[in-house]
Amino acid sequence: MKFKKYSRESFVYRKQEGENLLIVAVYVDDLFVTGNTLENIKEFKVGMSSNFDMSDLGRLTYYLGIEVNQNKAGIEIKKEAYACRILKEAGLDSCNPTHIPMEFGLNMTKGQQRKPDIDATMDQRHIDCLRYLLHTRPDLSFAVGVLSRYMQAPKESHGRVMKQILRYIQGTLAYSLKFKKGGSKKLIGYSDSSHNVDPDGGRSTTGHVFYFGDTPISWCSQKQDRVPLSSCEAEFMAATEADKQAILASRLVE
Repeated sequence: MKFKKYSRESFVYRKQEGENLLIVAVYVDDLFVTGNTLENIKEFKVGMSSNFDMSDLGRLTYYLGIEVNQNKAGIEIKKEAYACRILKEAGLDSCNPTHIPMEFGLNMTKGQQRKPDIDATMDQRHIDCLRYLLHTRPDLSFAVGVLSRYMQAPKESHGRVMKQILRYIQGTLAYSLKFKKGGSKKLIGYSDSSHNVDPDGGRSTTGHVFYFGDTPISWCSQKQDRVPLSSCEAEFMAATEADKQAILASRLVE
C-alpha cells in the first residue's frame, strides 16, 4: 500500500495496513517518522537508506526551537531555551517574575500621542520572537496579540506591557505541552469573542482553542476582519473561524 498525502497538509503522508499506521512529515530535507509499531518505522528507515544517502539522528529531541522530551509517560514539548534567549536579549534574564501576562481590562490605543516613543525596531523584534514562542505557549496568545497591534509606532506605555509579558515568561519558563501516552483521543474545541474591545477600529477579538485529549493543539486570538454590529454577530464570526479549524483538525486526527 502506498503513502497517501493529507489533503490539508501537503507535507504529511500516511500509510496504513490493517492496524499498522505510519506517518511521515517532510520539512525541506528532513523527515519525521512516527507510527504505532517500531518494526514499521525501522522498515521504513531501511528502505529509505537503501535508496538515498541519509543519516538517522534517532529520536526527535529538538526541532526549530522546540525541545521534545519523549519518555514512557508520553511526549512533552516546550521552548524553554528559546524563552531564555528572549529574556537575555531584552536584558531581563534576572528580572522579578509576575503571575499574569497582562492586567485585566487594560486599555491601549494607537492615539496615545503624548506618550514618548520607544525604539520601534527593537520592539518589533521582541514581538516577532514572542509570536514564535506562541507555538508552545497558548497562555500568551491574547497578550501578545493585543500588543502586536501597536508595533508600528510603539509608545512608552506599550513598552511597559511588553516588560510585563517578559516578566511573566520569567516565572513560567518551564511551561510545556504534555501529550500523555494512552490518553484520550477526543477532539474538543472552544470559541469565544470580545465585542468592540478595540478602541481604534471598533473590531472584536476572536479566540478559539482545540484540545486533543487534555492538551491544546491549536489556538488563536486575533482581531476580526470586519466590524460586527452586535455581540451576537461577533460570536457567529468567532464560531465560523473555529469551525474552519475544527474541520482541519478533525481531518488530521481521523
